[in-house]
Amino acid sequence: MNNLVALCAVGAEKVLGNEIKLLGYRLAGNAPGRVFFTGDDDALFRANLCLRTADRVYLEMARYHAEDFDELFDGTYRANWQDFFKKDSKITVDKVRTYKSKLNSEHAVQGIIQKAIYKKLGDVWHMSVLPESGNESDIRVFITENEVQVCLDLSGLPLHKRGYRTDGGVAPLRETTASVMLQLMLWRRKTPLHDPFCGSGTLPIEACLFAHNVAPGFGRRFAIENLPIFNAGRAHEIKCAEAEKIRTDVECRITGTDIDPSAVQRARTNAEHACVMAGRALQMIGSDARIPRPDFDTADFKNLTAPYESGLIICNPPYGERLGEEKQAEELYKSMSSLFTDFPSWQLGVITSNKKFQECIGRYASVLKSLKAGNLDTTFYIYDGTEKEKKHSQADRKGHKNGNRSRAR
Repeated sequence: MNNLVALCAVGAEKVLGNEIKLLGYRLAGNAPGRVFFTGDDDALFRANLCLRTADRVYLEMARYHAEDFDELFDGTYRANWQDFFKKDSKITVDKVRTYKSKLNSEHAVQGIIQKAIYKKLGDVWHMSVLPESGNESDIRVFITENEVQVCLDLSGLPLHKRGYRTDGGVAPLRETTASVMLQLMLWRRKTPLHDPFCGSGTLPIEACLFAHNVAPGFGRRFAIENLPIFNAGRAHEIKCAEAEKIRTDVECRITGTDIDPSAVQRARTNAEHACVMAGRALQMIGSDARIPRPDFDTADFKNLTAPYESGLIICNPPYGERLGEEKQAEELYKSMSSLFTDFPSWQLGVITSNKKFQECIGRYASVLKSLKAGNLDTTFYIYDGTEKEKKHSQADRKGHKNGNRSRAR
């Protein structure tokens, strides 16, 4: 069995853990932004192909205790690096994360880890210098309370880069974050879903892939495919097995609108690419079936009305991060209160980094979930669709300032 590490947005560890368990792998703990699990050799490829909420997947190459550079070097040297690299591989220690450890110089740790790997390869292959003319492989190091974990990147490009989005527009939502939002709202394919700020279409597209059981990695390659351990024949079998799971017989009502016609056109183009990707996966198993595209249209959210009695609105409105845009965003949030009357029995999920969102929209969320992807701290606000509008009394403010004390789902 292999020890693996999947990275995710901080706050999404439980969602990712549930996804890993559904794939049939055993969880082995977590840390902020990381989920540890064990899996067979198939997991090295399959986790990259199938996980919707993971940002990267790593193979743990070494885990040991180290309080000085000699111990750091020796622990890394002991790993069988020669089984995972070709003689022309270029190896980079791309990032080091340290926490409460004696070894806290990231630059120095990078140098020692890289030196140990190259020394081991040179000793095994009887080479004084490696050419480094081939594919690049990345190593990531985590040191927590003097416990060192050296990991080999199996993903390559971050997994949110599915391969279907050619143009994300301004500040696009990560595909992995969109998938986390859908899971946090417990969305099911029979529930109508609408995004009134669809932008490049990420939320409706991810919902479409999820609803039809399309593995998100069908449209791209992974770093593991450049390693000697990669079994192309077995990977093809895994792809075919996942293609067999694609559902083309389900009815979904997934829509998106945006006030910007060019954004709507981007969304349609990206959705077409995503659904073509799914079609090519189906062709691997001899099927010419198609999955339906989400519907996108140009519209101001203020002019929308609920097409069904109940459903789910999920969106990523402008945050107002740039100078001078904060007030504009807050005015937008105030006008978004119309969604509660225009979609009276619908759930609403909104992600934003603006701390005044609840004050502006005039209601407190049923559930608040902090998510950090990259350097941006965001909060996902979930309104259950049945609550009465709450006034911002002093008691309400006091209760919500004390953290995420809203009821759990």
